[in-house]
Amino acid sequence: MKVASTKLNIDVESIRKDFPILSRQVNGKPLVYFDNAATSQTPQQVIDVIVDYYSRYNANIHRGVHTLSQEATDAYEQARIKIQEHFNAAKPHEIIFTAGTTHAINLVASGFTTLLKEGEEIIVSTLEHHSNIVPWQMLCERTGAKLKVIPMNDNGMLKMDEFDKLLSEKTKLVFVNHVSNALGTVNPVKEIIEKAHAVGAAVLLDGAQAAPHIKADVQELDVDFYAVSAHKMCGPTGVGVLYGKEEWLQKLPPYQGGGEMIATVTFEKTTYADLPHKFEAGTPDICGGIAFGAALDYMNSIGFNNIAAYEHELLEYATEKLMQIEGLRIYGTSTEKTAVISFNIGDIHPYDIGTIIDKLGIAVRTGHHCAQPVMDYYNIPGTVRASFAFYNTKEEIDIFVEGVKRAKNMLS
Repeated sequence: MKVASTKLNIDVESIRKDFPILSRQVNGKPLVYFDNAATSQTPQQVIDVIVDYYSRYNANIHRGVHTLSQEATDAYEQARIKIQEHFNAAKPHEIIFTAGTTHAINLVASGFTTLLKEGEEIIVSTLEHHSNIVPWQMLCERTGAKLKVIPMNDNGMLKMDEFDKLLSEKTKLVFVNHVSNALGTVNPVKEIIEKAHAVGAAVLLDGAQAAPHIKADVQELDVDFYAVSAHKMCGPTGVGVLYGKEEWLQKLPPYQGGGEMIATVTFEKTTYADLPHKFEAGTPDICGGIAFGAALDYMNSIGFNNIAAYEHELLEYATEKLMQIEGLRIYGTSTEKTAVISFNIGDIHPYDIGTIIDKLGIAVRTGHHCAQPVMDYYNIPGTVRASFAFYNTKEEIDIFVEGVKRAKNMLS
C-alpha cells in the first residue's frame, strides 16, 4: 500500500508488551509470527475484556430484566456502536453481527436467492478467497444466474478494462475483495463501486484483509455491503460483522430462523423483527462482539495511519531483503498493496520451506491460501506467505530472511 513519507509515531517495543504470545518460544526459539493475514494476535487489553465478561456479567442479552442481562446487553450494543463509528456506517442497525466474513457473505448470497432471476449476471474477480467464490457459484446454481470473472495480470492486479467489458444491464451484483489475501493487492474498489452502480448493480466488498490495515469509510466508498472478521483485527475468532445499507438489508429476507429475529410467532404466521435483529437469530457470541469493540478501541488508540505507515516500512524492508536471495520470486507486485509477501524459490515446494523455518520458531502460511484461481494463474501449487502486523519488527524480518536462506540451502 502506498504511504506518504512520514515520521513514524509508533512505539513498537511498548506495543509488543501488550501481546503475551510474542514472549513465548517455539521449538526453543523466540516466536516470529508472520501469519497475521490468517489471524492476528490478541493484546492483553482485549483478553482482559473477555475475562471480565465471563467473570462479572455473563448473561444472555435482549431478553432479561435482571441486572446481568441488562449489563451484557448494554456492552454488546455499545460494541455495535463502536463498530458503526469505526466504519462510518450511517446507523447502528446497519451493523449485523455475524460469525465472521464467510458467514456475512453467505448471508447476502442467501438473501439474493429471492432477488436474482435466471440469465442475470454476477461478477467476481480472479483474486477472490474461496469464501467469495463458492457462495456465488451456489447462488447461480439456485437461480440460473451467470457468474463472470474479472481477470488479473502478472502483477496481481485486476484488469479494469476487462471489468468494463463485463458490465451490462444484466449485472446485478459485483463482489470483490478490498485487499487480496494471497497477494496483498489493494483493489481499486472506489472505481469498481462507481462503475457497478452506474449499471444498477449492488456491490459487496470482502474487507477481511483490508480492515486490519485500512480504516474503510463505507459511506465515502458508497458500498452496499462490507464484511469483516474480528480475528484479523486483534479480536477473537468466531465473530465479525456485515455492514449493509439499510435499503438493502430491508430487501433481503432473514438468513436463519429462530429466537431473537422474530416480532411475533404463531403456527399460522411469523413476523420478523426490525433491523439488526432480523439477521441475528439465536444467542450470539456476546463476549466476542464486546471484545471486537475493545479490539477496535485498541487499534484506534495506535492510529490506523500510524499502523499503515509502519507496516509499509516493514513491507519495503522485507521485500528488499528477500529479493537478494537468488531464485526467489515474489507474486503480487502491485504498487498498491498491504504488508503481505507471497513468494517461492525455484522449484522448492512452499510447504517444505514453511516446515523448516517453523523449526526455527518462524510462523508463515504455505499453500494456496484459499485462493486457488490465483495459484492456477501463475501455474504454481502455492506460495510461502509472510504477512506483517504493526507489532512485528525489522529484527524479526532479519531472522526470517536468514531462516529462508537456510531452508533454501537445505532443499536445493
